[in-house]
Amino acid sequence: MPANPSERIYKVLIVDDSKQTLEVIQRNLSANRYDAYTCSSVRDAVLFLSESTVDLVITDFKMPKQSGLDLIRHIRNNFTDIEIIMITGYPDIEGAVQAIKDGADDYLVKPFTDEELLLAVKKMVEKLNNRRTVESTDKPAKTYGIIGESTKMQLVFHRIEKAAGTNATVLISGESGTGKELVARAIHYNSDRRSEPFVPINCTAIPDTLLESELFGHVKGAFTGAKDNREGFFQVADGGTIFLDEIGDASLNMQGKLLRVLQNKEIRPVGATQIKHVNTRIIAATHKDLLSLVKNGLFREDLFYRLNVIDVNVPALHERSDDILSLINYFALKFSSEMNRQLPVFSDNVLKAMKAYPWPGNVRELENLIQRLVVIVDGHKIKTTDLPTSMRFNAPTRQTRNQKLEEVVSEHILTVLTSAGGNKTQAAKILGIDRKTLNSKLKKTEDTSHDK
Repeated sequence: MPANPSERIYKVLIVDDSKQTLEVIQRNLSANRYDAYTCSSVRDAVLFLSESTVDLVITDFKMPKQSGLDLIRHIRNNFTDIEIIMITGYPDIEGAVQAIKDGADDYLVKPFTDEELLLAVKKMVEKLNNRRTVESTDKPAKTYGIIGESTKMQLVFHRIEKAAGTNATVLISGESGTGKELVARAIHYNSDRRSEPFVPINCTAIPDTLLESELFGHVKGAFTGAKDNREGFFQVADGGTIFLDEIGDASLNMQGKLLRVLQNKEIRPVGATQIKHVNTRIIAATHKDLLSLVKNGLFREDLFYRLNVIDVNVPALHERSDDILSLINYFALKFSSEMNRQLPVFSDNVLKAMKAYPWPGNVRELENLIQRLVVIVDGHKIKTTDLPTSMRFNAPTRQTRNQKLEEVVSEHILTVLTSAGGNKTQAAKILGIDRKTLNSKLKKTEDTSHDK
């Protein structure tokens, strides 16, 4: 798959004693916008690496004098940010296991197609990008104080810009935990009202019996306990912005009073006989479907249209998965600094699992998880076992399409052997067979490969 022209060009070193193999792989990678170089021996590769920076090394396993294992060990002992793919044949299945134990990140089984080569390289580049993004000590870029480079977040920023340039009411919709208040603050602090108060109110957190008094204030003696006159939040926010979060939970009675404020810019404190004028902008937010509430008679239609002059939909985190790594990086930097802890390192499998997880609690859930990991994980390496159970099994599995059954079986055996660290007894237990049967299958794999 061609790399995006706007992205960096990745540098790949191919190491093989076969001139034909070098030419084929180099041609395929160069045609797909990778910067591909070749070496015909481990010795030449070591010299090349001492003089040049590369992102990925693709090395054959069997070569004269020094093998691919020697090169893999050299890279792992001297470089921390190079991905490695080893090329192997089925007869070298145990060698492939050893290679991955020594630090290879993936393997390609001969004979492989152009598609399989490019897919493996793309996967390595993605791993590299994931790790570099999360481990960066540079603060992620923000727009309006919000982290997000995905297409859907760019639409949100465009709406923020439009809303900030007017005094119109705004309705922000989105699931809980998506950052609706951040959007409201961005609108306020980029508007002409930025020097005036921003007052956030959660309509769910205040009982309906108190909400009117909290919003509009009250006069002395208006009810038991009203010992003095008290300004409400609309008066506190006069000249600025009031943010009514979870507006969908407001009672019909309260909705009618809010409609009067929107229509006439007037409030009546509880117990007062006189009306007061306010110049307060309203930004409302909800995680509910207000149109559905309107149809069911639970939300006033006239209020809905008064609020929905400018609408901003904040996407769920699973809809903006391109932002997950930047958010992980941001929260890891934040909490490690606040808690005087070492900046954590996330394993590749952890990053895969986190990118594949649906995040029902959205950014708030991600923030809480990173804070928890920074606090409770001993050492700074975050492993899959440190994740919540529901998140551990989200990493994508190896592709096996367009392969014969015996090839799928052989690759599965290699995968299990790798995960078992080359321990045949443990691998046989995982596969549900005895060690003798495992050895038989490995021998059959080798015989099948020799027959090709």
